[in-house]
Amino acid sequence: MFGKRLLVAGATAVLIAGLGACGGGGGGARGVGSGAVTDAGQGGTGTVQETPPSPDTVSGLKDAVRHLAAKTTRATRPHLVRKCTSATRQVRHTQRTGTGTHRTTRTWYTTERYQSCKKVRTGTETYTRTVRPQRWCVRLDDVAGDTARDDVWYQVTPATYNEAHGADEHARMEFTPTGTGC
Repeated sequence: MFGKRLLVAGATAVLIAGLGACGGGGGGARGVGSGAVTDAGQGGTGTVQETPPSPDTVSGLKDAVRHLAAKTTRATRPHLVRKCTSATRQVRHTQRTGTGTHRTTRTWYTTERYQSCKKVRTGTETYTRTVRPQRWCVRLDDVAGDTARDDVWYQVTPATYNEAHGADEHARMEFTPTGTGC
């Protein structure tokens, strides 16, 4: 009986977490409804708890957005080519016949052909090397409610960047950054 309840509670929690990840609800740009609602599943009481946001989440007032395009350059590297040569080797064959004192061993050799391949350098080749990857950044003021923490840059996903780009100036934002600085 207890095992079934535990199984149902686990399945319900996984289902709710999956649905919460799929359906955003539309209030992500301003941080409305940032806590996820989960069913605790305690003996069928149906209690609902609101979980706090992730510790990696930052919040503040939108100050600016910036998109940095990828920076590339032309570079050269060794050009490697697979070069094969025909080669031969001697293979030893042995045949034993008879038993006891009448046992004889016959040995003969054959020549086997094979390909010996190596990668060898033949000049250089040019390619496009990425110096700086593409980045999307958002600058926040009053980070975590601290009025002294202004002009802090965070790297974000393109989706978060688009939300911030469409949001009003000094709108409250809450998101999980992919990195710091810009």
